[in-house]
Amino acid sequence: MALTFAILVCGWPLIALAEKKETVGAIEEAILLPWNIKILARVDTGAAASSLDARDIAVKGKFVEFKLRDTGEGRLLRLPLVRWRKIRTSEGEARRPVVRLELCLGSQIVVTEVNLNDRSAMEYPFLIGRRLLSGRYIVDVSRQRMIPPKCHKEISH
Repeated sequence: MALTFAILVCGWPLIALAEKKETVGAIEEAILLPWNIKILARVDTGAAASSLDARDIAVKGKFVEFKLRDTGEGRLLRLPLVRWRKIRTSEGEARRPVVRLELCLGSQIVVTEVNLNDRSAMEYPFLIGRRLLSGRYIVDVSRQRMIPPKCHKEISH
């Protein structure tokens, strides 16, 4: 009875929190905010971590330099190295650099960690994993491009 009372009395804030979650489809467009680059992303709840297609990866001290595919400019990008992460792949295990990235997905600015990897064999250059999605988004895999990026100034951590 006390639990029912708590849900009845306190349930509305939980409903309000659930309403703030945006629904994403299997494929979404995001903006990598450090460079204002639009990128197509595959949403994958089976992957814990997010992964960004990076080429010519070079770790220089505490920074990682890399290029993105399809940016057209071949511009060298640079972010601080957060750590190295071992990733299980279909070929076994790989060691990848992890960086912290600010991006816009839907109406939210999200700061998240992503590992850098050559994803040239993959159709989409950015893989959004469940750590980025958790608590922020609901996934509807039957849909695509549901939320064009439209971010405000607030940062969602």
